[in-house]
Amino acid sequence: MQIPQLKIGKHQPRYPIIQGGMSVLVSNPSLATAVSNAGGIGTLGGTGVSPDEIYRMVSEARKLTDKPLAINIMVAANNFLELVKASIRGGIDIIVAGAGISKQLFQVCKEADVEVIPIVSSLRIGKFVEKMGASAIVVESVEAGGHLGTDKTLDEIFSEIKQGMKIPVIAAGGLVDGNDIGRMLMQGADGVQLATRFVLSDECDVHDNYKKVYLDAKAEDITTIMSPVGYPGRAITTPFVERFAKEGKIPVPSCNQCLKSCSHTFCILDALLKARDGNINEGLFFSGQNVHRIDEILPVSSIMEKLVKETQEFLATQDQHQ
Repeated sequence: MQIPQLKIGKHQPRYPIIQGGMSVLVSNPSLATAVSNAGGIGTLGGTGVSPDEIYRMVSEARKLTDKPLAINIMVAANNFLELVKASIRGGIDIIVAGAGISKQLFQVCKEADVEVIPIVSSLRIGKFVEKMGASAIVVESVEAGGHLGTDKTLDEIFSEIKQGMKIPVIAAGGLVDGNDIGRMLMQGADGVQLATRFVLSDECDVHDNYKKVYLDAKAEDITTIMSPVGYPGRAITTPFVERFAKEGKIPVPSCNQCLKSCSHTFCILDALLKARDGNINEGLFFSGQNVHRIDEILPVSSIMEKLVKETQEFLATQDQHQ
C-alpha cells in the first residue's frame, strides 16, 4: 500500500498529514508554514486572539508559503465569524472548525472559495456537515488533546464514520508517529492530523517551559478536566490542574467575554496564555494522550521526513503479511 494523496477541494499537499492548530498562540506562522513547506498542511491556531491579530497572523504566514495553509477556529468563540472573515481577508485556504457547528461558516466560505473541514466525533454530525458543504472532516477521538467531543477511542469510531462518508475523512487523536499514521491509513483514512507532535519542534515558538512540560510528561500525567467551554479537555497534570481538581473553581479576576457560553469556573484564555508563556504553576497545558511517547525536539522538516519514512516502512511490512 502506498501513502495516499489527500485532496481538499483544489488543494493537494505532498503528504496526507495535517498539523493541528493548537491552543492559543501555540501554532503560529513559524510552525504552520514550516509544515506546509515540508509537504503537509500547516494549521494556524486561531482561537483566543482578535480578528486584527488573526489577519496579521494569516498575512504573515501567507508571505512564508504558497502551499496549502489552514487555520483552526473554535466555533464556541464569541466572535467566530469575525475571525473567519479576517482569516479569509488574510489569504487562508482552509478553515478547520471544532467545538460546535456553524451553518453561516459554510455560506461565508463558499462565497470566498475557501474550504471547510469540521472536526466531528460521530457519523450523524459527519453526514450533516457533508450536506452543508464540508470539503472533508476530521474525526477526532478521546485520545486527542484539548477539547473533546467524545469519550470513545479512534479505533471505536473511525471505521463507521469513514464508511458512511463520501468526502475525505481525516483521522485524529493520539497519533504521534508513522506507525500510528500507517495504522489509520490501513483503516481507510484519507489523511491524518497530528498536533502534539509538532509542539516539540524547533519552529513551535512557545516558551521552553511549555516544551519541558511535554518532554517530562509520563503516561499517568495525562488527564481530563471540565473546561469552562462546556467540553472535557485533555491536559497534562500540573499545579493548575491539581488545584482545579481540588477546589472546583479558580476565581476569574476579569472577563473579556471571549466565549459564547462559559461556566466561569476558571478563565481558559488566561490559563492557556500562561502556559504558552511558560508559567508551569498557573498554566493549562493541553496535550494528546500519547505525548509521553515523544522524546525529542526536531526541526519540522526532520519530523515530516521521519513520519513519512516510518509510515512507508509500516505499510511495507503490512503488505508483506498479506
